[in-house]
Amino acid sequence: MNTAIEIKKNIYWLGVNDRRTHIFENYWPLPKGVAYNSYVIVDEKTVVLDTVERSRMDDYLESLEAVLAGRPVDYLVVNHMEPDHSGAIKSLLARYPDLTVIGNAKTFPMLENYYGVNHRLLEVKEGDTLNIGSRTLAFYMVPMLHWPETMVTYVPEDKLLFSADAFGSFGTLDGGIFDDQVDLDYLEEEISRYYSNIVGKYGMPAQAALKKLGGLPLEMICATHGPIWRTHIADIIARYDKWSKYETDEGVVIAFSSMYGHTEQMADLIGRFLAEQGIRKIRIHDTSKTHPSYIINDIFRYKGVILGSCAYNGGIFPTMDTLLCELENMGVKNHLLAYFGNKTWGGGAMPRFKAFAEKMKWEVVAEPDEATGAIKPSDIEQCKAIAEAMVKKLRE
Repeated sequence: MNTAIEIKKNIYWLGVNDRRTHIFENYWPLPKGVAYNSYVIVDEKTVVLDTVERSRMDDYLESLEAVLAGRPVDYLVVNHMEPDHSGAIKSLLARYPDLTVIGNAKTFPMLENYYGVNHRLLEVKEGDTLNIGSRTLAFYMVPMLHWPETMVTYVPEDKLLFSADAFGSFGTLDGGIFDDQVDLDYLEEEISRYYSNIVGKYGMPAQAALKKLGGLPLEMICATHGPIWRTHIADIIARYDKWSKYETDEGVVIAFSSMYGHTEQMADLIGRFLAEQGIRKIRIHDTSKTHPSYIINDIFRYKGVILGSCAYNGGIFPTMDTLLCELENMGVKNHLLAYFGNKTWGGGAMPRFKAFAEKMKWEVVAEPDEATGAIKPSDIEQCKAIAEAMVKKLRE
């Protein structure tokens, strides 16, 4: 079945929805699925821009053949080499062996390592252009957004940007493919969770890319995941600018690990004291239940972070340690931190939290509290002190 959609005259979306995969990259949950977007331009030359995940190749190739109506593929532009976008390359080459693959110097070693492709290659550099008839393709390098070979392709005649993974989103495209056709409120968390977990580590490269591309007139942004942006272009660019600067709103994320409920009681107490002082954006997560991607997404949104863990084998609870490792790997910046814990005898989470604070260089706003067993009046007072110190710093 041909599922291609014409998005500009003779430019087509060739995407597929994946509602079966539960985990993206074998790690990130996909409760709302994911879309893989590929595009094709039919001009004097035919150009495919990125492909799709290999499990959907049959549907993809059937739609491509219908659009081409018997014509061959002249060029394949590889903006990004991750297998969820390059997965159909071998099948495409088997069907169209004379096509030329367009990439940059960092694309081609990956192309050979993944698929054994090392011939009919056209290398492009920053600002290079290629005339394909009535249109021109212009290529811009955006390394580490979020792989080293990533580039974007701009069509000046249509003011259209093929942006690879930048400006993407988790979630399938239900009904329409454009931002003004789908329910953006429904996709809100999937858009920000995609940025914070997939792109979020690379704030500086994102800022460099935004500055480089900032002068391009844009009527459409075609990412490889999520909706095509045509109505809310300024909004999604503004969000990327804010997120990549690690700018946050007033609010507090409390993440805890608890075995027998005492550490959770402390988390709830701190949340209550925050609310009593007027903080409304409070997100409390149990690290044993909530995947780190959701907690990290909230941490990208809100300035305050309060972490708590019970003792476990003389150290920190494993799911909390996983969250800390994720945050350390991402190098998330510009947050306020407090932490607390609970133990039954010697040892606990405090040394790990202290090392985390030092590595992240987040400002610690209060003395930690490590309760022993059931929560006592002194622990309640310390929880209140943590909340008060956090609110004071948030409002300075």
